[in-house]
Amino acid sequence: MRLVREWTSPLARLMRRYRDPVVVQALRSAAAASIAYVVALRLSPESAPLTAPLTALLVVQVTLYATLTNGIRRVNAVVAGVLVAIAFSQLVGLTWWSLALLIVASLAVGHLVRVDEYVPEVAISAMLVLGVTTVGDTAWARVVETLIGAVVGLGCNLLLPPPVWVDEAGESIEELARRLRQLMLRMGEEAAGRTPVEQATQRLYEARRLDHDIVEVDADLRQAEESLRLNPRVREGLLHRVVLRTGLDTLEICTVVLRVLARTFTDLTKEREPEPLFAPATGAAVEQLLSEIADAVVSFAVLVTSPASTSAESAESRLAAELRQAATTRDKLAQLLLEEVQRDARTWQLHGAVLTEVNRIIDEMDTEHRSRRLFEELDRNARVQRERMPRLTRLREGLRGSKLRRRNSGRKVENAD
Repeated sequence: MRLVREWTSPLARLMRRYRDPVVVQALRSAAAASIAYVVALRLSPESAPLTAPLTALLVVQVTLYATLTNGIRRVNAVVAGVLVAIAFSQLVGLTWWSLALLIVASLAVGHLVRVDEYVPEVAISAMLVLGVTTVGDTAWARVVETLIGAVVGLGCNLLLPPPVWVDEAGESIEELARRLRQLMLRMGEEAAGRTPVEQATQRLYEARRLDHDIVEVDADLRQAEESLRLNPRVREGLLHRVVLRTGLDTLEICTVVLRVLARTFTDLTKEREPEPLFAPATGAAVEQLLSEIADAVVSFAVLVTSPASTSAESAESRLAAELRQAATTRDKLAQLLLEEVQRDARTWQLHGAVLTEVNRIIDEMDTEHRSRRLFEELDRNARVQRERMPRLTRLREGLRGSKLRRRNSGRKVENAD
């Protein structure tokens, strides 16, 4: 059995690599460009119709949802850029000054044809195409090649849906959770001892840098959301989008609260220097609580990114147990902080802030709170869809009602028999 696993492991790695979204996207692009080139060889008088595969390569980069919603504008931008490049190749060719005029003209044409956010793509397409059109014989051949490339690119997006980027977005969310965990662990260790002001300030800067990580994760999540929309290979795409989006929102709130907690620790260090941040017993409770919350953050990320229901149930059970333990430690910390305030009331506001902030993080990851947010977000998406497409909504409700009436009539016939 071990020998069989050794033989099959390279094949398994190859299959995993083949299903990688980056590899799938590369294969789609190569296939679209090759098909466009073969078609252009038969329809274009040029001996090397490279404009067709180049246009297909530009068009096939968009997702299926973008193809059906913004694809027309993007294709218009590509076609407009190609036409501008064809005109320049026929008139002046490629020089440094013609390149500058080409960019200005392309941007102006992009605004004229109303391609909105794809205006820069007009200039990009024009510059790319100009390199292969400097020796063209006739402009209409390039127009034909451009249309062939556009049609092939759109066809590939419809027949070969783009890859789904959910796994990559899930990995980004889990990586963000692990960074949060590492920062919490460091803050807990330092809270249990004597922390210099410079060290506490450094943790505050680290918490602020997490905002940049959230921006990157949000970009990955937007890409995943777009790849899920109108993709025939995905079932329950709306549910996947809502689960990932609400999960990232929760982690973002936790990041903001952690930054506030780091600010509180910094202020507390300034107030109590050269004394320790907390009494020994209180510091140990803070360290234990932040360690338990850090583990819960990672479990929460695993929960929102788990594709299988069994994995999600296991992650949810683990998260619930960790949150219960954190709540117990929080109550213990609250009692210890109360005793400290009774002994020395100088920093009671900061002690109260510490308790409030850790309590907010625990509440944000609570399973009941998460379920409530999921239902609210699903209801909001359904309401937006009804308002945006009322006719389609009425058609769906009519079909659903007719199915229900047929099912009820069938049951009445069976009962009568």
